[in-house]
Amino acid sequence: MSWAGFVLAIMAQYIGLYNLQEPLYVKGYYAIGGAFLIVACLVLQKTIRDNEEDKLSLEDTEE
Repeated sequence: MSWAGFVLAIMAQYIGLYNLQEPLYVKGYYAIGGAFLIVACLVLQKTIRDNEEDKLSLEDTEE
């Protein structure tokens, strides 16, 4: 369900950009900004998950 919401949000953003009545360079600026935000969120999520897995691994080896 979370992936569906993620994909829906991305589609809505880029459909909105497509329909935006602005010059192409403005649309491009928003599109690149949106793409950067998406990638940053994915990297942050992976980093947090990896850090949590590392903490669990360290706890297991200490016992």
